[in-house]
Amino acid sequence: MSNEHHDRLKATLATRFRTLDRVTLAACGLAIVGGLAVFVFATELFPHHSLNHDEAVYLQQAAMLLEGQLVLRPPVEEAFRPWFFVDGGASLYPKYTPVPAAIFALGLAIGTPRLALAAVAAAIVFLTYVVVSEAFSRRVGLLAAAFVLASPLFLLDTAVFLPYAPTTLLNLVFAAGFLRADRIADRSRSLRYAALAGGAIALSFFARPYTAVLFALPFIVYALWTLRHGSRKRVVTWGSLAVLGALGVVLALAYNAVLTGGPLRFPYAVFASRDGLGFGTRAILGHEVAYTPALALRANARVLATLLSEWIAGGLLGALLATLGLLAVLAQGIRRKAIDPRQATLLGLLLSVTVGNIFFWGNLNILGAIGVAGDGLIGYLGPYYHFDLLVPLGALAAFGVVWLFDRVRSLTSTRLAPPHARATLALVALLLAAGVAGGSLAAGGPHVRANAGVTDRYEEAYAPVENRAFEEALVFVPDPYGPWLNHPFQRLRNDPDYDGEVIYALEERPFEVIDAFPDRTLYRYSYRGQWAPISGSAVTPRLRPIETVAGERVSLRARLGIPDSAERVSIRVSTGEEQSYYAARGTPQTLPLRVVASNGEVRVLGPLRQVGEESLPIGSRGTIAITVFVDQGPGAGFSYDVELPVARENGTIRALSPSVGVCRRPLYCGGSATYVPGATRPGVAVETALQANASHAPKSQLTRPPNLSSRHDRWN
Repeated sequence: MSNEHHDRLKATLATRFRTLDRVTLAACGLAIVGGLAVFVFATELFPHHSLNHDEAVYLQQAAMLLEGQLVLRPPVEEAFRPWFFVDGGASLYPKYTPVPAAIFALGLAIGTPRLALAAVAAAIVFLTYVVVSEAFSRRVGLLAAAFVLASPLFLLDTAVFLPYAPTTLLNLVFAAGFLRADRIADRSRSLRYAALAGGAIALSFFARPYTAVLFALPFIVYALWTLRHGSRKRVVTWGSLAVLGALGVVLALAYNAVLTGGPLRFPYAVFASRDGLGFGTRAILGHEVAYTPALALRANARVLATLLSEWIAGGLLGALLATLGLLAVLAQGIRRKAIDPRQATLLGLLLSVTVGNIFFWGNLNILGAIGVAGDGLIGYLGPYYHFDLLVPLGALAAFGVVWLFDRVRSLTSTRLAPPHARATLALVALLLAAGVAGGSLAAGGPHVRANAGVTDRYEEAYAPVENRAFEEALVFVPDPYGPWLNHPFQRLRNDPDYDGEVIYALEERPFEVIDAFPDRTLYRYSYRGQWAPISGSAVTPRLRPIETVAGERVSLRARLGIPDSAERVSIRVSTGEEQSYYAARGTPQTLPLRVVASNGEVRVLGPLRQVGEESLPIGSRGTIAITVFVDQGPGAGFSYDVELPVARENGTIRALSPSVGVCRRPLYCGGSATYVPGATRPGVAVETALQANASHAPKSQLTRPPNLSSRHDRWN
């Protein structure tokens, strides 16, 4: 070889090396941008978390892991059961496995949980580049990483504490290790990458078994195909990967055995036995569906159409580029008389993930009303069960762009002068970039605005709690979706050891809760209005101190405003199964009532006419419910709803400050009818005073929040 030729070869290799470095640096830059973008979305768009309340499950689980706990042992289970936690008898445990929570715990450990989300995002972008580069080329890999980064599904779902992005991260580590192990001839290095791939898919299986199986399936087919020639190296490589991958099964079964008592009893199945794969009756928490193949196909077709039109980079333009890329891959395969098997493996995810999700009824649930566009969680967080499809779709779209760009360059190089050819190529690149960016904004903008609207509603609802500095407090919270903490109030979570500055509890068995935390200041958080943040309606929240009194006799005085339009006033008093009725004498502007609990019974005093028994018995623990209905003519009226928690022990009666609601129509009754000054009609006002004859009561039972100046609680 001549010196001239040698020098030319060295120069060529050096140029290629510098080019490779620039591509790698560009991929790193995209990863950093992806991490920063997701961090901004997480902190600015989802400061109070999303509509998917599973976030609270994973964050609660992350906090538990940092404390070395797999289960919770609350002092009063009924008052402290978090959303999607299973009743294990002596303890509570989450229905989800701990792998995603462990990833989130890394950010929680340093005091900034959303840094974990940013790290996951950056890793996904970079690994997309690595994986697609292995199957196609570095240029295609870089564009595929940009495609994933610009996809609304990536930006929104990676910005919340849900398992889909972390699982995809593990799957991409598996794919990168697999493809690198397949390409490298050196056995020792090949085994190292195979070990990496095996460990990653093991964790992925532990995190989300079905998702991991669907992702790994094309790679398993490829591995078996490569063994057709009996290569000893490949047998050892794939064998080591399989052995390590099987550890995921072992981990999952061992975890099941520890938590549920049986290796094949998965926590999610214990929580809801019919919340699984396949067709037939599927059900969870009262929601039941006959999931037929026809319904599955209809739902998944809708999900895929939404994915391709609204949730990938460029929207419909991105889908068009992916289609072009698929045609280019097929055309290349026809020319070569075979499609590249590594490319076919990566693109096989389109088939395995799509077909596999047909058997999972969750894709129906995220649609809400299947015939209404944008209804359900898919309108806010997208088709997150298909998150893994972003990578093969990005690879196809990138390959389509490269193919189109190469065709344009080939045409311009033969028909235009070099300056004009370069200008044309730059224009084409600019138009494609602008089209994809504009399509992403157009497709993702409505979903960002929808989530921002929900965040605004959350901001208003959390205001009384967020704006107060608590010190050794116990706050009772409402349960609009049933007897769960963190559903919907995800921000109001307890430390795993229940020793934080503030403890949140449902008002179930309140006296047992108070006895478990005897030295804490008591509050009741409630709200007026319908809890429906997706409708755009806001609730009016209120945080009130709670007073505890105790004595041989407890008396609640109430003064209720009666509007001039009232025609008659009736009262119902209930202590559970027993109830009594009264009628007010006339319609005064203010109706004074006195509810007295003593000697195991309840009496109601005031300007009333008795209908039925004069007194009602009270049990050892319960609630005295007083409903005052103000009749304002046919079809008009409202009610005051006063609930007084009481407990009778050893001749002493304890009571908590009552909760007071004003119910104007059925939609605003129950837990959403909290009385809030200024949120009711003229003439509607409440004043209460709780007191006790406490001559024989233990002093420890007489507590009052330090910021209450008296026992009179004026709410008008």
